[in-house]
Order: sequence, then structure tokens, then C-alpha cells
Amino acid sequence: MDSISIRDFESVDFEGLIDLWLLTGLGSAQRGDNLEIIEQSISMGGKMLMVKNSNGKIVGTSWMTFDGRRIHLHHFGIHPDYQRKGIGQMLAIESLKFVKQKGYQVKLEVHKDNYAAIELYRKLGFAYLGDYDVYIIRDLGIIEG
Repeated sequence: MDSISIRDFESVDFEGLIDLWLLTGLGSAQRGDNLEIIEQSISMGGKMLMVKNSNGKIVGTSWMTFDGRRIHLHHFGIHPDYQRKGIGQMLAIESLKFVKQKGYQVKLEVHKDNYAAIELYRKLGFAYLGDYDVYIIRDLGIIEG
């Protein structure tokens, strides 16, 4: 395996970031994932970490947004060619360092069939809430008024 590095997001990362998100199913324009939103979330107290290989290719991401009450960890993923090599755990630990520094609770959502991610999150101390379903409106045009 080539060497990897973890660092903060920079705007020049956006194209490679989108490529990774499309490959891993983590993001798309439909979900509102664009450079402006990313930069806005960072300016509001969030953070995005990037994992890059020795060639500078983005192979992992962790996006943490802050709503004034808690940190939401999402768009957390590793390129399929780099999975099961400990990179996800390293990225999660770096993400949780930011959470601890901020001093707020952290919450995440994970697909119920993503067993490897669930195992990682539980190992790091996340607990399953299990008392509600998550719903979303992505198309604001359906809202009356």
C-alpha cells in the first residue's frame, strides 16, 4: 500500500472529492453537495478531512457539520481499493479528535447493511439509538407557501 496522509479540505480538492463520493455513493448534486455548501459548513464551525494517497488522489473523506448543538459526521468513506487497511479507523480517530476539541456530542447515520462501518463506529464508542426513523425533504419545491 502506498503512503497516505490526512489533512483539511481545500477548495482545489472538490473535483476529486466528488469523484470519490460518486464512486462510493456518498454524495451527489441532488443531495446538495457543492463547493459553496462545503465551504459554508466549514465557516459555521464544521470541518472536512481528506485522505490522500502518495499520488495526491483523494481516497477518503470525513465531513463534520456543526449545528450549534452537536456535530454531524457524514460523507465518511474510503475508496474501495483502500478499504480494510485501517485507513477508515485512522480517519475516524482524527475526526473524533475534532469532535472532542469542539466539545459537543457527535451523531451519524449509517446504512443498516454497512456492517463494516457499523462495527467501526461501535468500536469507537458510538451507540445505536434505535428509537426513530430518519426522513428528509430534498426537493424544496414540494413545500407549499
